[in-house]
Amino acid sequence: MNKRWYGGALGFCLLLAATTSMAESLQQAWNVALQVNHGLKAARENSSAAARQLEAAKAVRLPGLSLEAGYTMLQNEPATRAKFGPAAAEFPIGERNTLSYKAMATLPLYTGGRISRGIDAAESAVRASRGQESAAIQDLKRTVAEAYVAVLRARRGVEVADSHVASLKAHARDVENMYEQGMVSRNDLLAAQVALADAQQQAIKAKNALDLARSTYNRLLDRPLSQEVVLDDLQPGPLDEGLESLTERALGQRDELLVLQDRIRGLQDQAKAVRAETAPQLALSGGYDYRENRYTVYEGQWMVNLGLQWKLFDGGATRHKAAATERQAAALQERYDDLRAAVALEVRRYWLDVQETRKRIRVTEQAIARAEENLKVNRERYENGLATNTEVLDAEALRTLSESNHANAIYDAVLAILHLKRAVGEL
Repeated sequence: MNKRWYGGALGFCLLLAATTSMAESLQQAWNVALQVNHGLKAARENSSAAARQLEAAKAVRLPGLSLEAGYTMLQNEPATRAKFGPAAAEFPIGERNTLSYKAMATLPLYTGGRISRGIDAAESAVRASRGQESAAIQDLKRTVAEAYVAVLRARRGVEVADSHVASLKAHARDVENMYEQGMVSRNDLLAAQVALADAQQQAIKAKNALDLARSTYNRLLDRPLSQEVVLDDLQPGPLDEGLESLTERALGQRDELLVLQDRIRGLQDQAKAVRAETAPQLALSGGYDYRENRYTVYEGQWMVNLGLQWKLFDGGATRHKAAATERQAAALQERYDDLRAAVALEVRRYWLDVQETRKRIRVTEQAIARAEENLKVNRERYENGLATNTEVLDAEALRTLSESNHANAIYDAVLAILHLKRAVGEL
C-alpha cells in the first residue's frame, strides 16, 4: 500500500515538474514571434531590397558591356551618283541585305559627383531600412509582451473570481445553516444566494476573457487559436536609472529618430546627385563594330572613344528637381524635431508609470492583509449576531477588490517597465 502511494506521489511530482517545464517564458514567446510574424518578414524584405538598390548604385561605377546585332533588308541596294563631265554614273555603296553587330564597353570617368552621391543616398536608405526593421522588432516584442501580460492578468482574474465564488459558497452554506436553525432571516439567505450567483457569472466572464486573451496570444505566435497556453509568471524588475539619463539615451538611440536622420541625409545626397547632372559627364568607351558590306575595305573596326557631355541649359528642370528633393528633406527635419519631443514625453510618461505602479503594489499588499482580517472579523461578528449579512458581503467584496487591485498593480508595473524599455529603444 505504501509502495503504491509512494509510486503515485512520485508520478504526480514528475507530471507537475514536466508541466512546469513546459511553461513558456516571455523570451521564448519573443523568439517564436520573431520567426513567424509576417509584418517583420515584410520589413526584412524591405531591408534586402534596399541592400540591392545599394549594389545597383555601386555598379554604375563599373564598366558596362553591351552587345548589339541586327539584319537589315532594304528595298533597293544603296548607291551613289557621280558626274564625270557631261556623263553621269551610279555606283553601289552597300548591299541590300546586311548583317551587323557591335560590342561596346563604357566606363564613366567623371560625373561631377552624380554616382558617388547616388551611392551615399543608397547607403542612407539601407541604414534607414535596417532601422525600420529594428523598430518593427521592438514593436512586435512590445505587442507580444502586452498579449503575454494580458494572459497572466486574465489568469489571475479567474483565480480571484474562483476565490470569490468559493468564499461566497462557504458563506451561503453558513447562512443556510443559521437560517434552518432560525438564527437569521430568509432575507439574509436570499442576499447571500444572490451575491453567490453574481460571483458565479463574474467567474464565467473571467474565464471567457482568459480564453480570448489566450487566443490573441496564439494569433501573434501564428498558432491555432485554441492551443493550450501555459506561461511563466512575471514580476516587475528593478529600475535604478533616473529620468534624465533614460531620456538622453532614448534621444540618442531610438530607431525611429535614427531612421529619420538617415532619410534626411539620403534626400540631401539625392539632391546633390541631381545637381551633378548639370556638371560635365566624361566617359571612355571602346569596342568592335562589324557591318557586312562587300563594297568597303574594312567591314569590321576596333574603336576607342573619349566622350564629353555637358548639359548647359535645360530650362531649370534640374534645379527645380533638386530643390524639391531638398524641401522633402526639410519636411523630414521638422518631423524629426517633433518626434524628439514626443520620444522625451513617452519616456517621461512610462517612467512616471513605473513610479506609480511600485507605490500601488506596496499599498495593495497592505490592503489585502487588512481586507482578509476585516472579512474574518465580520464573519465572526455575524455568527455571534453582532454584524449584518450586508457587512459580511461588503467585506468579501473588499477582499476581492483588494486582490484584483494588487494583481493589476503588479502587471501594470510589468507593462510599465516593458513600455519604458521600448521608449528608450532597448526592448
